[in-house]
Amino acid sequence: MLFAAGLGTRLRPLTDHTPKALIDVAGVPMLEHVARRLVAAGADRLVINTFHLAEQVERFVEERGGFGAETRISREEGEILDTGGGLLHAAPLFRQAAPFFVHNADILTDLPLGEMYQAHSGHQPLATLAVMQRTTGRRLLFDAEGLFGRVDDARGLRIQAREPVGSVEELAFGGIHVVSPEIFSLITERGVFSILDPYLRLAGEGHTIRPFRIDGCMWLDIGKPEQLEAARTLMRRSKE
Repeated sequence: MLFAAGLGTRLRPLTDHTPKALIDVAGVPMLEHVARRLVAAGADRLVINTFHLAEQVERFVEERGGFGAETRISREEGEILDTGGGLLHAAPLFRQAAPFFVHNADILTDLPLGEMYQAHSGHQPLATLAVMQRTTGRRLLFDAEGLFGRVDDARGLRIQAREPVGSVEELAFGGIHVVSPEIFSLITERGVFSILDPYLRLAGEGHTIRPFRIDGCMWLDIGKPEQLEAARTLMRRSKE
């Protein structure tokens, strides 16, 4: 699943008339960068959620022939549902027969998707999250057994779903997950909510959510003007 519904408020006025998912980086819209990497890694169905300027995103997907995969659109009406609500809303569009990727459309990375999927399949947790050491006010807490909490400095929050086991690491989430289909039967939250809400609740109930370290990988979030320019510069130089 690709999250492409975002308002892109930090990129205004650029996103007033262009959805963030269609912002150009080195001649290619972000959505296409991400979709083609997922298809190259073996994805044969793409579920794409839309909200802000939804018609533009949906038309682009159709023009690109679904990027070579079977493609489904999950349009959110009235309000944007956030990552958890968006995933739940799109549930009928999933085959629910195997683990699947969830990938923010505003993340440009070269992390090894195939290795991440294999790591998830080998351990069979509820979810595997791409994480790294990075300076940020929002961090996830992992111990020897996996995810158990999160920190949000701006809001003064430190939430623990259970007591930690062994040493603790605070890691930044990279906006990419591999998720087991059983998640759909375990989400009890409704409406607008972050996927981190059920992740933490379920971690507290004994489900395992593992980290997949991507510290040595390229990872760029284009959500702010300076980050977008950095991504464009990097990709431009890589083609020279």
